[in-house]
Amino acid sequence: MVLSKRWFLWMMVPKLVYDDSYQNLEYGKFSRFVDRSLFMRKAPGIETLHFKLGQNCGNGDIQWWIRAASKFCLRELIIEINCSTSASPSILPRSLYTECRMLVTLKLKNAVLVDVSSPTCFPSLKNLSLVSVKYPGNEFVKSLLSSCHVLEDLVVEQCINDNVTIFSVKVPSLKSLVLRTSKKRAPDGESGFVVEAPSLEYLDIDQTGGFCVIENGMPNLAEAYVSVLHHHPDMYPIRCVFHRLVHITLCTCDDEWLNLLACLLRGSPKLISLKLEKHHGHLICSPSPLRDDLSSVPECVLSSLETVEWVDYEGTEAERQLVEFILRNGSCLKKFVISPESVNPDQKYEMI
Repeated sequence: MVLSKRWFLWMMVPKLVYDDSYQNLEYGKFSRFVDRSLFMRKAPGIETLHFKLGQNCGNGDIQWWIRAASKFCLRELIIEINCSTSASPSILPRSLYTECRMLVTLKLKNAVLVDVSSPTCFPSLKNLSLVSVKYPGNEFVKSLLSSCHVLEDLVVEQCINDNVTIFSVKVPSLKSLVLRTSKKRAPDGESGFVVEAPSLEYLDIDQTGGFCVIENGMPNLAEAYVSVLHHHPDMYPIRCVFHRLVHITLCTCDDEWLNLLACLLRGSPKLISLKLEKHHGHLICSPSPLRDDLSSVPECVLSSLETVEWVDYEGTEAERQLVEFILRNGSCLKKFVISPESVNPDQKYEMI
């Protein structure tokens, strides 16, 4: 500050990233540096505040930093906790729900959210990412998401023991949704996702346990990636019609994938591109028998499907029948690529 008149230009920087792992800095010094830098900040507001924390990160520190930053009309807040080095779970303060009303983007990783007596409210929040976050329970998740009235982009990656059995996503404004979980099914079988998002345009589900229920349709859905493993035979009652869905990537690891595909083909009249692949690498002997005999050909197969790519094709009887069905009825089909399960990853058969 003595030698340079331009020292205080850092106060004009709209994005600040605090990383306590930088050069293995002792945490006490790091904490004091953050305190001072936020206290000294008097210039125009901070747009983005990003914390990369671990080691002995204190809950009191995070609480003070969030309150200090709220006065800058913060637009983006990112808090990443390194769980491999953190001594205990980092609990985020209640002030996060009450003093950050201008937030447009909120990203949390390996954090613990606490319940609040007053309603949560994020009137400006459009982008929300919750990765390995722990919650007070099912109802808190409903309350949190219902307070985000203009939310458009949601990413959820569940972790074990996150205190949520049914993750309910009911957001009318939502356009993009990514759901990922490796949690095992609850003993009573009641665990999974419930989605009601009528404005959704992009959907990515990667689920190795539990169910996924889609309510009231998604008429604007244009792209979907579905990877669901569940051993209940009645967990695919999809009767929705996706009028704008043009691309589907479907995992073929689960023995019920063929029946899910039939539902999706029935409900996607404008589908152009279909990709089938083994995403999880699980081995199954053979897909379950098709409950829909497809005696009436789905509209998309007749009028819009142009490209099919099948990765790790095994050549079972059911798979051969599906290939024959598409080739026989695919009036608009331009390209069909099959990559069989082989020691040679470059071996593939292309039909044009």
